Amino acid sequence: MAHKRAMEALNRTLKDLRFGGAMILLSADFRQTLPIIPRSTADNEINACLKLSNLWRYVKKLHLTINTRAALLNDISAEDFSEQLLTIGNGQVPVDESSGLISFPQNFCKFVSSKDELINKVVPNIITDQKNNEWLSERAILMRKNNDVDDPNYIIQNDIIGALHSYKSIDCVTNEDDATS
Repeated sequence: MAHKRAMEALNRTLKDLRFGGAMILLSADFRQTLPIIPRSTADNEINACLKLSNLWRYVKKLHLTINTRAALLNDISAEDFSEQLLTIGNGQVPVDESSGLISFPQNFCKFVSSKDELINKVVPNIITDQKNNEWLSERAILMRKNNDVDDPNYIIQNDIIGALHSYKSIDCVTNEDDATS
């Protein structure tokens, strides 16, 4: 998610170049993604959101009504899961007053009690199926933070036979002058 000031600057630039406004198509789920501001507070991230910009009053919101991926696959469980996520995202699930938490429906997902059980559910046959790209493409362990998934990844990688390769991504520049030159 871009900082609201970036969108405001783009708006001013387009007005200067075109002597008026231009239509911009944004695609996002504003319930999920906030701008990331290093070493900031949650308030700073919320205040940087486009919804708090003076441009928000000009935004026309369109809502998707069909989960195309679930519809194309004819997967009833994927369609149910999609509907449950929308119900949660739209705030239509009751919140427990004492804890502030919601209760998931019984068929929402498969809960596990340990990392080992999670690994066994997601990649039960990693030793025999590690070369099966289609099988691997249907599996993922998602967690809030990358360092939370490091331990399960390490356990799974130790079961794989053969040479391992790590591909690193870069989330920031080491020298800020390089980013602007």
